[in-house]
Amino acid sequence: MTKMGYALSSEEHVPQKLIQNAKQAEQAGFTFALISDHYHPWIDKQGESPYVWSVLGGIAQATTTLQVGTGVTCPIIRIHPAIIAQAAATVASMMPGRFFLGVGTGENLNEHITGEKWPIFDTRAEMLEEAVEIIRLLWQGGSQSWDGMYYTVENAQVYTLPDELPPIMLAASGEKAAELAGRIGDGLITTAPDKEVIEAFKKNGSSDRSMYGQVSVCWAKDEETGLNTALEWWPTAGLSGELNQELPTPAHFKQATQTVRKEDIAKTVACGNDPQKHLEAIQKFVDVGIENIYIHQIGPDQDGFLEFYQKHILPEFQ
Repeated sequence: MTKMGYALSSEEHVPQKLIQNAKQAEQAGFTFALISDHYHPWIDKQGESPYVWSVLGGIAQATTTLQVGTGVTCPIIRIHPAIIAQAAATVASMMPGRFFLGVGTGENLNEHITGEKWPIFDTRAEMLEEAVEIIRLLWQGGSQSWDGMYYTVENAQVYTLPDELPPIMLAASGEKAAELAGRIGDGLITTAPDKEVIEAFKKNGSSDRSMYGQVSVCWAKDEETGLNTALEWWPTAGLSGELNQELPTPAHFKQATQTVRKEDIAKTVACGNDPQKHLEAIQKFVDVGIENIYIHQIGPDQDGFLEFYQKHILPEFQ
C-alpha cells in the first residue's frame, strides 16, 4: 500500500514554520515526513538552513502520530558519527517508534565548511559505511571505542537510548550508492524513479525493506505560476549530473542555474493545480515499487498545497 509523506524543506523555511508545517501535514493526513539537513541553502533566495536536530525537538512536541526521518543527514565530515549517534538516539527517545535516521554521502555545499578536503565518491562511501558501523556500535549502549580508517571513538557511551532503536535508511541516486544502501541499510531513500537504483538496492540485501521516494511539485493556481515559482525558488531541479554534490557554495549554484529555463523545470517538477498531473508524478515512483512517497512542495505556499493534497490527492491513497 502506498503511504504519502511530506518533505520539510529546511532550505526554505524558518524553524517555527517547519514545526508548524509538520503539524499541519499530520492533520492533513500525511503519515510521515522527511526533513533536510543542510548547513547552507542551495541558493541564497531560499534563505534558510536551521540546525535540524533543534527543529526535530520542536516537531516531536508538536506532533503525535507523524513518522519523521532525516532526509538526509551526512555523518562523515561536518558532524562526527558519534555525535549523530547521540543526536538520533535523543530524537528517537522523544518520538518513540516514529523516528528514523536517513543518512547519505552528502554534498560539498554543506561539508566543506570545516576546511576538510571534499573526497571523491568512493572515499565518501567508505566513510559512510564506517560511520554507520560506529552509530550502530554506540546504540548498543555501554562504553565503546573505535579505531578505524577514518574515525576514532574513545570511551564513548550514549546514555539516552530509546526503547526501540530507529532504522537507518541510506540515500542513493546511483547504482554504487544503492548497492551500499542494500548492504548496510534498513531502507532506501531516493529522488528519482530509477529502476536500476531500485534493482541494485534489492540485489544487495533483503527485498522487503522500506523504500522512500521524493516527488518535487509546485502547487499553484495554474501551471505557469507553478513553473515560475519553481524556477525562482528551486532552479537546481533543472541541473543534471553530479553538480549537486560537487559545487561548494550557494553562489556557485546560482551561477550554475543561470541557464536553467522553465522547460527544464517542467521535466522534473509537477506544477499547477491539476490533480492528474500530481498523481502521474507520484505514479512513476509507485511503478518502480517505491511504497513511501513524500512530496516536496517548492516555494512559500505550503498552506495552499496542504489543502489541495488533503482534498484531491491523499484520498486516492487511503
